Amino acid sequence: MRAFSIIFLIVALIGCNSKNTKQNSAKTTELLWSVKFAETVLHEADSLIYYKRDNPKFEYDFAFLGDAIYKLKDIDPKYGAYLKGYIDFFVNEDGSIDEYKISDYNIDRVRPGNSIITLYQDYGDEKYRLGAETLVEQMKSHPRTNSGGFWHKKIYPYQMWLDGLYMASPFLSRYAKEFNQPQWFDEVTFQLQEVYKHTLDENTGLVYHAWDESREQRWCNKETGQSKHFWSRATGWYMMALVDVLENLPEDHKDRETLITILNDLSAAILKVQDAETGLWYQVMDRGGEDRNYLEASGSAMFIYAFAKGAKNNWLQQDYFDIADKAFDSLVENLVTEDENGFVTLTNTCGSCGLGGNPYREADYNYYVTEKKVDNDQKGVAPLIVAAIELNK
Repeated sequence: MRAFSIIFLIVALIGCNSKNTKQNSAKTTELLWSVKFAETVLHEADSLIYYKRDNPKFEYDFAFLGDAIYKLKDIDPKYGAYLKGYIDFFVNEDGSIDEYKISDYNIDRVRPGNSIITLYQDYGDEKYRLGAETLVEQMKSHPRTNSGGFWHKKIYPYQMWLDGLYMASPFLSRYAKEFNQPQWFDEVTFQLQEVYKHTLDENTGLVYHAWDESREQRWCNKETGQSKHFWSRATGWYMMALVDVLENLPEDHKDRETLITILNDLSAAILKVQDAETGLWYQVMDRGGEDRNYLEASGSAMFIYAFAKGAKNNWLQQDYFDIADKAFDSLVENLVTEDENGFVTLTNTCGSCGLGGNPYREADYNYYVTEKKVDNDQKGVAPLIVAAIELNK
């Protein structure tokens, strides 16, 4: 069993976060939550390739978890190696990517490009630049709605899902910045505005999970094309996309203020459906307390991350940082357990929710509240770690 190097980690954490001396002084007797979860993940699987799966897969959520843990590499090099080992398993010297086919036009598979750019910046290996180019080539020819929005996947024609905005937008904004390709800034800001326009509910200010331009899917409103419900993690993906894109977007970009306005308007709407008792958010956001609905970990962690990062960068008012701080503490209190060896478990993470497909998902209330929950699912642990890092927890 892996033992924690507590003294070393504490000293390293203090050194890495010296600007937060007040908070650090309160953490000298225990590990930060970001490190506890990183240690737990590495204990569960020595290689990210096989975390919670038997067969290797080049996929968005594993790359996201790797990115989150990579942010702790200055504490211990093993955290950086965890992501690098995963990406190097798939990305070849010529930039081709195993387990990936551009012809699938699956926007989820573009998300690991974010990891690839990180490794290019830190290691300078040409294969990472070429790997990023491979994924950009997909987006150059990715199918679109008639109004110009990226389809979620080729198998979901004329559909935009909120999830997909996180899968491509931060990567493309980083690519634009790193390789001086400003046309991708314009593409990204257009996509973020396009999906918001089509999924926004004017009455609540919340955004529906998806939009079907063709109005053909059984799950959509035949007048608006919008899906039926506000799913917390879908909104969380979109919120993270906004703050991560703003981090890279030039200060003078024509759409910057529009994105900040969207971030503020959507944040205000999200606060209105925050659970009054716990400060967390429900799986179906606007139906808290109803039968079988539950406080969902991944969406809550994503909101906490977006609020903290937005406030720290002055895109949101400063009180959002305090809201995030309190919500994080509540997330730990209500949805995290710790065993006698110091390993931690994040509960109440929805394993997956989609729309349509085969077998067909109606995306009704019963569907969202009955999908399987997975302990320490990467889609929950990853946003928890990055939220913890933003909050120095």
